Amino acid sequence: MPRAKKAEPPRRIRIRKNDTVKIITGSDAGKTGRVIEVNRSTGRVIVEGMNLVKRHTKANPARQIKGGIAEREASIHVSNVMVLTSGGVPTRIGFKVDTAGGKVRRTRVARKTGETLDKK
Repeated sequence: MPRAKKAEPPRRIRIRKNDTVKIITGSDAGKTGRVIEVNRSTGRVIVEGMNLVKRHTKANPARQIKGGIAEREASIHVSNVMVLTSGGVPTRIGFKVDTAGGKVRRTRVARKTGETLDKK
């Protein structure tokens, strides 16, 4: 029997940690949250308070871990989220290249509004 191919991760992930994103598909569609973690190798992000799953944990008194059923965030594929601008508009991300002072700097900009997304 032939082995199933693994899905290739996206070439570039333009979403960063602490970005505010809107989930566009799935059970949490339409909700917004802050990105906690970006996994570039698998092409997935973890959004605060979204895509909650239940995990059964065994008690471990040595490490102060209580047993029982715990809820935590699961990852979401990067194609299922969109970055929000400061005005709350979901948008794709583009780049603007600045060559001021002899240094080349790429800044992320919102495709819809043209607003700069990098906070610097």
